[in-house]
Amino acid sequence: MIVLGLTGSIGTGKSTTAGMFRDLGVPVHDADATVHDLYRKEAVAPVAALFPEALRGGVIDRKVLSAILAQAPERFRELEAVIHPLVRARETAFLETEREKGSTLVVLDIPLLYETGGEKRVDKVVVVTCDAQTQRRRVLSRPDMTEEKFTLILSRQMPDAEKRARADFIVHTDAGLEAARKQVEEVIETLREERD
Repeated sequence: MIVLGLTGSIGTGKSTTAGMFRDLGVPVHDADATVHDLYRKEAVAPVAALFPEALRGGVIDRKVLSAILAQAPERFRELEAVIHPLVRARETAFLETEREKGSTLVVLDIPLLYETGGEKRVDKVVVVTCDAQTQRRRVLSRPDMTEEKFTLILSRQMPDAEKRARADFIVHTDAGLEAARKQVEEVIETLREERD
């Protein structure tokens, strides 16, 4: 089974690209979606112990947590020490299930793949990218997004150029959905040929 890592900076179109892999029949494990689920399940108690004000109605309120971290970015480490092992456990279970099903290709969608050393757990890496103006426009059009928040998120991500330099495949998303889908199809085709 080929394990493909999918990553890209905020606003580059990574989630849309992950959806394209899914639409083409490739199982995808989404680290972000896993974190959102953990904030309603097994991460509630340990995160609430660190950030009690983020506990609302029995779940972790991501907006409150985000606001705390914007004020104290050094506390990201504490949060990650709790969250990363829980995400890894879910990822491991996903890989085991897909191996049992006989899947030949799976995608691990990990926003901070390089930043957390995740490239060591995958066979190949796809980096999703777009030009800086497109990225900025996409991110700042999101609800509740501010310049300050965007800057904070970017400061925690490896520069796009460095990610592209380390990638096995690159998907450019600034030329529209069809062009991106074609690139995704080419990645799948190349990996299937390498496997055969």
